[in-house]
Amino acid sequence: MSFANKITIFRILSVPFFISVLVYYAPQKDYLRIIALSIFVLAVISDVIDGYIARVKKQKTKAGAILDPLADKILLITSFILLYRISNLYFAVKLPLWVVLIVVFRDTILLIGGAIIILSNQENKISPTWIGKASTFFQTMTILALLLRLNLSYYLWNIAIAFTLVSGIDYLRKGIVMFNAQPQNK
Repeated sequence: MSFANKITIFRILSVPFFISVLVYYAPQKDYLRIIALSIFVLAVISDVIDGYIARVKKQKTKAGAILDPLADKILLITSFILLYRISNLYFAVKLPLWVVLIVVFRDTILLIGGAIIILSNQENKISPTWIGKASTFFQTMTILALLLRLNLSYYLWNIAIAFTLVSGIDYLRKGIVMFNAQPQNK
């Protein structure tokens, strides 16, 4: 197993700790928000590091191609769901449900599409686009802003949703084109 894949697995394993900290969060235990923020920042940094190592050290693997986006989606989906609950109970800036639903729906569709590609033994020819990367970036910034309880969270989640919708449509279109271009085995 490559070092980059080990970092990705670390990121996946950090998610239950992130969840646990946020599940027990209450205003009188505000230190838990800081711990959650630290875990999230560490996970984001590990994502940057494993991507860098995979590219520079030529450690790109099939496992990494599956695990890295899976780790990203698990972290982002759980973050949005938990921060919806917490922000609506305790924060001045409240994350709307529609934002969470759009992020979860798009990321779930991407995970299902990826699983279909793997199960159908097709080569994944859909590479991440700048729009998809911008979507992930602004989703990440939204989570950081919410954990920091910043008033600009509203602006960030609106930008994130715009990129999320556009990238979701783009990936869906590319996936349909890819499947329609595949020769049919009879």
